[in-house]
Amino acid sequence: MVFSSIPFLFYFLPAVLICYFIAPKRLKNAVLLLFSILFYGYGEPRFLVFMIISIAQGYVLGLCIEKYRKNKRLKALFTALSCAISIGLLVYCKYADFFIRNLNALTGLSLPLLNIALPIGISFYTFQILSYTVDVARGSVEAQKNPIDLGAYVAMFPQLIAGPIVRYSDIAEQLKSRTHSLEKISAGARRFVIGLGKKVLIANQLAELISAYKASADGSVLFVWTYAVAYAIHIYFDFSGYSDMAIGLGKIFGFDFPENFNYPFISKSATEFWRRWHITLGSWFRDYVYIPMGGNRVSKPRWLFNIFVVWMLTGFWHGADWVFICWGLFFAVLLIAEKLLYLKKLERSRILAHIYKFLFVTVSFVLFDSASLGAAGRTVSQMFGFGGLTLVSTEAVYNLRSYAVILIIGIIDSTPLMKTLIKKAEEKPSGAVVLSIAEPIALLALLALCTGYLVDGSFNPFLYFRF
Repeated sequence: MVFSSIPFLFYFLPAVLICYFIAPKRLKNAVLLLFSILFYGYGEPRFLVFMIISIAQGYVLGLCIEKYRKNKRLKALFTALSCAISIGLLVYCKYADFFIRNLNALTGLSLPLLNIALPIGISFYTFQILSYTVDVARGSVEAQKNPIDLGAYVAMFPQLIAGPIVRYSDIAEQLKSRTHSLEKISAGARRFVIGLGKKVLIANQLAELISAYKASADGSVLFVWTYAVAYAIHIYFDFSGYSDMAIGLGKIFGFDFPENFNYPFISKSATEFWRRWHITLGSWFRDYVYIPMGGNRVSKPRWLFNIFVVWMLTGFWHGADWVFICWGLFFAVLLIAEKLLYLKKLERSRILAHIYKFLFVTVSFVLFDSASLGAAGRTVSQMFGFGGLTLVSTEAVYNLRSYAVILIIGIIDSTPLMKTLIKKAEEKPSGAVVLSIAEPIALLALLALCTGYLVDGSFNPFLYFRF
């Protein structure tokens, strides 16, 4: 089940809201856990086994870590065991066939692949369990005594399948006690509908353009660039749309989830881009991998090594393929080059900085979307006129005209322009009155439009199967 679907919007969500708000305070987390299990098990109930194992080991070993916190050996043993189980499940489900394929290629063996179906969202909830047990070992949070509360934290359906990556420390107090108000519910509903609009009306429409490019035999440089720009905008609105919906649902249930995107396309460097893109993943790797390895408080060779390890893992987290590893290392090289060579010079020219960021980020997403490194190389070479393609083709012009409005809306909405205009309008008494009337009408219209697209069976791809 996904958020942008009729069953979720008109069956599952009303049911969970009714049950949640009529339940007494002491049972609200149990209601969330129950419906989260139903949500996750809707498509493939067998995947629940991995989640239940993760929750159970996190609960038991978290208590053991806290009990023996003063005994360094036992604390280290239980922490290592919990991390090994979490990472082991992730490796088994997501990376086993990758390692087997590469071992066969290196040794000439013919070991059979396991062909394991990837449990949706396992990368997200594994990182949440890892942060929980590590934080308990560090003493920054207390171990959760109530298994239902811990289960609700790990399995909570709003952020389960596409993030943001919510650390236990972010919502530990909210699991015990949180406030519900009409103001918070209203803000959450507003955020959810906006996220739904991003997903259905922009991301899904651009996915059709991307599919048209991939199915076309009428290639041109213009068509390749149209695809590359469309894919970058598509993945932003798809991912940030899901994050908006998750944050909005969290508010409705009384939780404050961390922000995950902050207008990354207005960045002037790759360094700034990654401070604004998938913020919770970047901060997770910073706090649980980069800093424990020494961060930048080490010798330069070790610092370079740390960066390469972190970005290799970042790429690998996104998918079990050399394409994703190279995608991560691509950013590692870019970030190191910026820090050591030209970041300060780049910041002196906003125009040059934006052109630079646009080129490298667009190329990076072409790599991210490619089926292989060879395919990525061919596409990138075609972008710059080295693939023997014509500059313009009839099909490229047709598709560009067909999706021009969506592309323009996507480009504008990927900047804070509309937010700034609304904020300025709110500062005027007359503007605030108009907005207070217009906003609910606009949101209802947006919800109705999204529903129309979904009822019509419009193209509704789900990107997060690989995660």
